[in-house]
Amino acid sequence: MLVDTQDLTAFCADIFRGAGVPAEVAGVVADSLVYADLRGVGSHGVLRTEIYLRRAAEGMVDPHAEVRIERDGGSTLLVDGSNNFGAWVGVVAVDHAIARAKQTGACVVGVRRSNHFGTAAYFVERAIRQGCAAMVMSNASQTMAVTGGMTPFVGTNPVAFGFPTGREAPFILDMATSVVAKGKILAKAKLGGSIPEGWAIDVDGNPTTDAQAAVAGTVLPLGGAKGSGLSMVIDILSGVLTGAGYGPSIKSMYDNWEEPQDVGHFMLVVDIDRFLPLSAFTDRLADYIDTLKRQPRAPGVDEILHAGEPEFRLQSAASASGLDLPDPLVADLKSMGARYGLRWPEG
Repeated sequence: MLVDTQDLTAFCADIFRGAGVPAEVAGVVADSLVYADLRGVGSHGVLRTEIYLRRAAEGMVDPHAEVRIERDGGSTLLVDGSNNFGAWVGVVAVDHAIARAKQTGACVVGVRRSNHFGTAAYFVERAIRQGCAAMVMSNASQTMAVTGGMTPFVGTNPVAFGFPTGREAPFILDMATSVVAKGKILAKAKLGGSIPEGWAIDVDGNPTTDAQAAVAGTVLPLGGAKGSGLSMVIDILSGVLTGAGYGPSIKSMYDNWEEPQDVGHFMLVVDIDRFLPLSAFTDRLADYIDTLKRQPRAPGVDEILHAGEPEFRLQSAASASGLDLPDPLVADLKSMGARYGLRWPEG
């Protein structure tokens, strides 16, 4: 079903507000979920609305808590997320980082006591809009075995890098450290379907294409030992360094209903003007991209795209025509909205 993206964002925000979430927090959380869908990352999109609502209802997330700076080192900040929604915590943290980078040239922010924050690109793009370069990463509950293991030890810990290009499509590399984000497997399992070979192993350590078996088992690291090592680096920076949970101490969003997740994030924001005038930087990056696109193409390739360009094109198309959501997901959203007397946006 096609739905207007602004209507969908407002509908989801109203669901959260109906559940008692403050309006500003509800708006950010809903916006972050729709943003993921717009960029083709449905595993982190409005599909997550139900689990977010349940986490708040069960007291595992406190949407009223104040996100505060716990330690201020000038160009470094330690932010206490106070167990609020991860998207809200992430926005507050990156906005602090942007403001401080404009003062000092760069700012490193560590975040503790947060929750699942969706797509890292969402926060990177906020920095890009302010003429900054950014790196954002987060750890997550254990869903991935390290190289040589067969049980989950780390999360699919994502990292994103972003730069303004002076053009419509910014350069954004947003990636999980697994072959595929666990959310994509969860989405397949929820909607019914198989997964490609190489995504996951089952509980006995055997390769599987069964989404349900993969959920019970573990996803695999991207590039073997390289992805495994990178995930651990993200865990160290986001968890060990910040005082947040790390490794198996991070609580599952789906299975633990007694303790908050205690997710950690790590952010670096750089004011580009401290190195080059922003216009000079974007001119140079535009030349870099143009040179990239002129490279000889492999057989069957019509165009070479820079990181973030495919997602930007999806985002632009969906913003214009509406998001095409699966019928079961629409039914779930309608049911959630009905609890608060909300009507699904038609047409």
